[in-house]
Amino acid sequence: MKFIKKVFMNKNFTAVFFTSLLSFLLILLIGLGLAWYNRAQIFGYFAKEYLRDTSDQNTNNKDDIKNTTERILEKQTVFSQEYFVIDAVKKTNPAVVSIIISKEVPKYETYIDPNQQNPFGNLFPNFSFNIPQYRQNGTEKKQIGGGSGFFVSNDGLIVTNKHVVDQKNVEYTVFTNNGKKHTAKVVARDPVLDIALIKIEGRDFPYLSFGNSDSLEVGQSVIAIGNALGEFRNTVSVGVVSGLARSITAGDSSGSSEVLDHVIQTDAAINPGNSGGPLLDLSGKVIGVNVAIAQGSQNIGFALPINSVKGAIESVKSTGKIVRPYLGVRYVVINAAMKEKNNLTTDYGVIVKAGANANELAVVPGSPADKAGIVENDIIREADFPAACRGILVGKFENPRFSSKLEA
Repeated sequence: MKFIKKVFMNKNFTAVFFTSLLSFLLILLIGLGLAWYNRAQIFGYFAKEYLRDTSDQNTNNKDDIKNTTERILEKQTVFSQEYFVIDAVKKTNPAVVSIIISKEVPKYETYIDPNQQNPFGNLFPNFSFNIPQYRQNGTEKKQIGGGSGFFVSNDGLIVTNKHVVDQKNVEYTVFTNNGKKHTAKVVARDPVLDIALIKIEGRDFPYLSFGNSDSLEVGQSVIAIGNALGEFRNTVSVGVVSGLARSITAGDSSGSSEVLDHVIQTDAAINPGNSGGPLLDLSGKVIGVNVAIAQGSQNIGFALPINSVKGAIESVKSTGKIVRPYLGVRYVVINAAMKEKNNLTTDYGVIVKAGANANELAVVPGSPADKAGIVENDIIREADFPAACRGILVGKFENPRFSSKLEA
């Protein structure tokens, strides 16, 4: 009985299993058929949702990548400039010097004259009027000025400004970056540019290399090093080239002034005492000699382009002095306004004119211009080149190696 029941139960299970399987397959086929029939609508719905999500993700990812890249580039730019500035200063600072100008000045003391007369006579008999008197008691050495400079050779030759070392009966002392003190002597003063060369005794001094000031561009980063205010030695400031080929009139404390042509304008801080210091590019090469600042303004300094100074340095190294061509005339640039005002026959060139002071002669006696027969009110329009502006005519003579005859 048990065996028969068991067999009966197995047969019943098989029938149920196959029936359920057929029902499942039928439902599956119906579902697939419906899905296939509505496949376009179903695909469109899911595609729309998926693409919208991935598009938003891609947009966010692109923004994140862009922002991250900009931050990295910004950090790299800052890091790069800081790196170049620090590296340039480390290389050049040992070759920059501070110049101190000292002079023996009278030393005064006060005293009371016992024989001094009472200016009020007997009006105040009970009072003693002892007015202090002053008298010189020898001399004492005092610092009266300061400037900057930089080595251009390992034997102690230093470039600075002429106005830094143009005084008589003074002592010039050079302090190197390591604090050592040296007595300096003036080797040469440039008759044209505000440049002078001095020298100290010694060997193996670090010196600077020259760049090419003709290749400078406005906006280019520059570094100024100097003895700021005559007190803070080897002060470093950073800026950019603000302008090129400027013409300025520079004056000093004595009241004298001169016109400086083709100078570099920079916003790197240049203070009194920085005069004569180097203006450097980011590679540490000298592209200018700091010379002047604009009074009453901030961040406007000027430097002589190094290309106009190289010739003077070479001249001193080879001959011991600065030799420049000499014309011997004083002149004024002609323009359209001057032509109309003075009824001139030309609107370009220069006219030979004396200055307001007695020593500002139109033609220097015995000069090449005098020997050539040039006199006051002569107009020079050509001198182997158009004399269209003062800078061109003077520039012809700024090169000490220029020795040609000029046809005027």
